[in-house]
Amino acid sequence: MTHFALKVAGIAVLAAGLLAGTAAFAQSAKVTDATVAFLMPDQSSTRYEEHDFPGFQAEMKKLCAGCKVIYQNANGDASRQQQQFNSAISQGAKAIVLDPVDSTAAASLVKLAQSQGVKVIAYDRPIPSAAADYYVSFNNEEIGKMIAKSLVDHLKAKGVKAGDGGLLEINGSPTDAAAGLIKKGIHAGLADGGYPVLAEFDTPEWAPPKAQQWASGQITRFGKKILGVVAANDGTGGAAVAAFKAAGYDPVPPVTGNDATIAGLQLIISGDQYNTISKPSEIVAAAAANVAIELLSGQAPKADTKLFDTPTKLFTPALVTSENLKAEIIDKTVNGKPIQTPDQLCIDRYADGCKKLGIGS
Repeated sequence: MTHFALKVAGIAVLAAGLLAGTAAFAQSAKVTDATVAFLMPDQSSTRYEEHDFPGFQAEMKKLCAGCKVIYQNANGDASRQQQQFNSAISQGAKAIVLDPVDSTAAASLVKLAQSQGVKVIAYDRPIPSAAADYYVSFNNEEIGKMIAKSLVDHLKAKGVKAGDGGLLEINGSPTDAAAGLIKKGIHAGLADGGYPVLAEFDTPEWAPPKAQQWASGQITRFGKKILGVVAANDGTGGAAVAAFKAAGYDPVPPVTGNDATIAGLQLIISGDQYNTISKPSEIVAAAAANVAIELLSGQAPKADTKLFDTPTKLFTPALVTSENLKAEIIDKTVNGKPIQTPDQLCIDRYADGCKKLGIGS
């Protein structure tokens, strides 16, 4: 790993410290009985059921044992999310944590809620067209820059000449403002790298099958001219890997990712994916719970900055490659538990790769 990549990885604060920092949001809160909704966008990623909601629910229990939490997932359907949003209000929710399917369409939901005195916390994905009461997320633009710059540095370290070809860029959903921020960061990370972008694609609904179909077409079109792939998350990155495998490539060109999913981490372990981003969702979920309680108590949560005219707290993620996977994923803990365990990662064909990385027995 380059000095830059090591430096970027090193700026990630220990998860325990981040969680401890969020406690400052609600120390003086006196809310004892309220309904709060936690509305997530899709099930194309397993993170919402496995990490985000459990993290939010656990923190809410600490802050307000008598509060009711409503959880819904829209499964990628903006109309369904609107129905879930309206249902949450009708059930008496006084604060709604919203990760929007469609960031533009969500503006009307923010205005509806605020007209009825309901607080809206934008979560992970911002809502550019309407000022929510708060926005909490990992720094999405920085994520895009990190994965792209890391790939460029890797290619240069390997002596790959820019004149030999270029990169594919697989972005996230065009209706997701966070995907737009990641895309902006990717462009910044590639700007001075010297490797041209052969083609790029905005993946509807972040759907891996659509990303794989597009990548397959580009492999047919460009072949060996593809030097690497900047993919905006592990789902689209895994889709690119699958497309190369199906086309008979072994090894595949280096591919980026984001989210540190089990599948993405296993692809890094096997050598098929180059990097990902570790951003334990429990950290942001806990912050959202604290913000909800602060707002309901009539206080103004402290913000680091303003984004889209909304008070904002952004957390710094960690870049992960095979060189620091053990340190960032196995050895670090959130709420006293490792982010992932060898038992989860080092199964079947990944066992040998884990041994090479010093993971497990």
